[in-house]
Amino acid sequence: MPLYENRSWISPDGLKLHYRDYAGRADRPPILCLPGLTRNARDFAELAKRLGGEWRVIAVSLRGRGESAYARDPMTYVPATYVADVEALLAELAVPRWIAFGTSLGAIVTMLLAERGRVPLAAALLNDAGPDLEPSGLGRIRAQVGRASSWPTWMHAARCVAEAHADIYPAFQIDDWLGMAKRLYRVTSSGRIVLDYDMKIAEPFRVPGNEAAPDMWHALAGLRRVPTLIVRGERSDILGAATAERMAAGLDRAELVTVPATGHAPLLSEPEVAAAIDRLLARVAAEPAAA
Repeated sequence: MPLYENRSWISPDGLKLHYRDYAGRADRPPILCLPGLTRNARDFAELAKRLGGEWRVIAVSLRGRGESAYARDPMTYVPATYVADVEALLAELAVPRWIAFGTSLGAIVTMLLAERGRVPLAAALLNDAGPDLEPSGLGRIRAQVGRASSWPTWMHAARCVAEAHADIYPAFQIDDWLGMAKRLYRVTSSGRIVLDYDMKIAEPFRVPGNEAAPDMWHALAGLRRVPTLIVRGERSDILGAATAERMAAGLDRAELVTVPATGHAPLLSEPEVAAAIDRLLARVAAEPAAA
């Protein structure tokens, strides 16, 4: 049997958006995985494989990424629109509670969804992003996003990824870079290997102030009573150590895990993160409302 089913939903402005649905126990809230700026549902494959069966894992590709449709208006590539898109999916799923796992941009979307509170959160994971984002990391991302590249082989693509991310994942070997390339890139009909997102997602991101909503600390407060795991890469240039500590201190039920020798963003498969995820999910499973 396949590990997941490919499914879709329709955004409020009529786009067909894609997610992978990994089956799990129906008596537990599903885990909705929200990826980073240039990433897609494939980023959560290893996590879903590990948790599948016990937990239903829904890995989303936001508009303009992966198998989700590209937006007609590139200025809709902003957090407020992603929030509306995810709320449409939650309404379609008709679940009473859910668990959010958000990486980078996905963490920002998670905080905004928590603030709105239309579907209660049972737990949340914020991976390497918070209410304050480090200017150095934002500058790096602005310089990289939206720059098209094309390669003849997966090895060429992997070498490109390694060159760009060597400081982020210093322990990676060639197999790791190949795996990352296959999450980031796709094969075109002509056989070329290209980045798997709409290059126009860069347009609003390059406008100062569009990386996050104005008062993200207020948004984070929506998670105050929610079991929350905050994950930070020790080398992160997006989530500073002081910001991560302030986030954990401001939430009633938070745990902060720092991944050594890793930048932005941890993969969620690191041993210390996997153990923390298991603790977080055990708290959810133990609560009466989980049934």
